[in-house]
Amino acid sequence: MTKSELIMRLAERNPHLYQRDVEKIVGTIFDEISEALARGDRVELRGFGAFSVKQREARVGRNPRTGEAVKVEAKHIPFFKTGKQLRERLNTQ
Repeated sequence: MTKSELIMRLAERNPHLYQRDVEKIVGTIFDEISEALARGDRVELRGFGAFSVKQREARVGRNPRTGEAVKVEAKHIPFFKTGKQLRERLNTQ
């Protein structure tokens, strides 16, 4: 599902809201999650999962085309861990 599909679905389920308002709500939620992760905070949505940031250490990688050693810098990556309710919902079929 894309962001625009999510907005459309939420607008359909909430006919009392204008689509532009739903767009602002979804955009604000995503922006807040992104800003929290950029600060190094953890974002937990009970029953759904938790977003956090993990540190990847510097390492030596390989160029798959040439096999040449390439230095890969340390970096931060976003990480998502599913919540218990979401895992149960996905596995009860």
